[in-house]
Amino acid sequence: MLDQKNLILAIVLSVAILAGFQYFFEAPRLQREAAQREAAQSQLETEAPVQQVPSATSPVMTPGAVATAEPSERARVKAIDETARVQIVSPRLHGSIALKGGRIDDLKLADYNNTVEPDSGEIVLLSPVGAANPYYAEFGWVPVNNDTDVKLPTKETVWRTRSLTLSPERSVQLRWENGAGLHFVRTYALDSDYMFTVTQRVENRSAAPIDLYNYGLISRHGTPDTLGFFILHEGPLGVFSETLVEIDYDDLQDAERGRIAQGKTTGGWIGITDKFWLAALIPDQKVPFTASFNHNQTQAEAVPVDTYQVDYLRDALSLPAGGAIEVTNRLFAGAKEVDRLDRYHSQIGITRFDLAIDWGWFPYLTKPLFKAIDFFHKLLGNFGLAIILLTICIKFLFLPLAYKSYVSMARMKKLQPKMVELRERFGDDKQKLNQEMMALYKREKVNPVSGCLPILLQIPVFFALYKVLFVTIEMRHQPFYGWIRDLSAQDPTTIFNLFGLIPFTPPDFLMIGILPLLMGGSMYLQQRLNPQPADPVQARIFQLMPIFFTFLLARFPAGLVLYWICNNVLSIGQQWFIMKRTTNKT
Repeated sequence: MLDQKNLILAIVLSVAILAGFQYFFEAPRLQREAAQREAAQSQLETEAPVQQVPSATSPVMTPGAVATAEPSERARVKAIDETARVQIVSPRLHGSIALKGGRIDDLKLADYNNTVEPDSGEIVLLSPVGAANPYYAEFGWVPVNNDTDVKLPTKETVWRTRSLTLSPERSVQLRWENGAGLHFVRTYALDSDYMFTVTQRVENRSAAPIDLYNYGLISRHGTPDTLGFFILHEGPLGVFSETLVEIDYDDLQDAERGRIAQGKTTGGWIGITDKFWLAALIPDQKVPFTASFNHNQTQAEAVPVDTYQVDYLRDALSLPAGGAIEVTNRLFAGAKEVDRLDRYHSQIGITRFDLAIDWGWFPYLTKPLFKAIDFFHKLLGNFGLAIILLTICIKFLFLPLAYKSYVSMARMKKLQPKMVELRERFGDDKQKLNQEMMALYKREKVNPVSGCLPILLQIPVFFALYKVLFVTIEMRHQPFYGWIRDLSAQDPTTIFNLFGLIPFTPPDFLMIGILPLLMGGSMYLQQRLNPQPADPVQARIFQLMPIFFTFLLARFPAGLVLYWICNNVLSIGQQWFIMKRTTNKT
């Protein structure tokens, strides 16, 4: 009974901690951010120019319609082949830049496959209009007050170039002239990872000055499938005035006029994120800009297609007659690798670029936990071994607290006969029974609450490790040994087909693999060392808990179940040693 109460107390305390954090810290923070966004919106409406970034949606070619006629990849290849292109040759990126419009609209991630199978195909990040789900980045200029007399490059403009290959060692320069004295030069550079640097220069060889706005946009056609987990944001996001703003797809659909604008800021970024992948615009961090999230809807064969656009607009630049202006901005398009994002944050000075990864409510616990696992992985060469070593370190760190808890539990186990005797004597008088129990604890110097400490210590680490396994791409498709080919996914085996010996695929709720069974067994052995409830009904419920947790954790990532097994085994060893030592002393 006491252990059951301890377990309930541990769960209640954990919920109280999370609720308290939500009420006292998270809710005020969200209120402050909402107030900041409202103030920024008000400032934008009163101070910013009326000019907006043009929508990248084509009114002629409805996005997503081509894919209905032929397979997705075939439609994508066909759309790519329809325009002349600059090829991207990089160890980490494969793709091309369209000379028509100068769009970066064809990117695959060379280091990442769709599944654990090596021949499952590279992850497709960006695709051109005409593919099943167009997704691309575009840079350009717009005139002040939408002056239609000024001819500027658009998505239909065909650029000229002398080089057809972009690589980390070689940049590419595109040129276009408007026939009225304006010469446009756009230079693309790529580092060894996922960062594009786009430098745009305009030379005014006419006799009249002109004012121009510089913009960048990312457009995504069609609402992507998201996991829908409350612990993970997928969709438009950005950092403005050092504040992270996350917009859900459905919130953007419901926004007034399909637009959520941000106030003017210096430093920051805006983009669209998936669970592991990110496309983000990074304006010059020393120059003010305004940004916005946009949504509109087009028709594809009478079927509405949602289109999402994130963009920024820099302050107007004056281009005198005979003069020139030049701006440099960046595009990140790739995997959300922690070290890479941190490096861009520190070396390039991108404001809070590390927030592209959703570390959750407790980043001060989640991120250090990842750093420790990543360090052990580099040391041992296997993330599974890294989790085991991390578990050992955590157990060692909390050993003094665990020692006190296990000593108390050992003493509690010795008091079991006396507790049974008190229950038999005062079973009908609950108040008297509680008084005698407290007197017994005081006389024997036993703290009944200390038994819940091991559970309380596991809960925050469990949540943080679950978050790490869930959101960090470093864990994706990482094998352990044997049948575990992906520590971020559940154990693929199940006892209900004898671990693959019977040609039968059970339903998902019966996928109880080897690791969950080991976890349940270790949990049962740990319970055997604890004082058993005197009430037979409660004792029976307590005995069923390993079975319940076996089914529950079977859905969780294998790496998390591995941590739980190691934690249980170490706890059994600690508890057995301390209890035996306590018994020998008496």
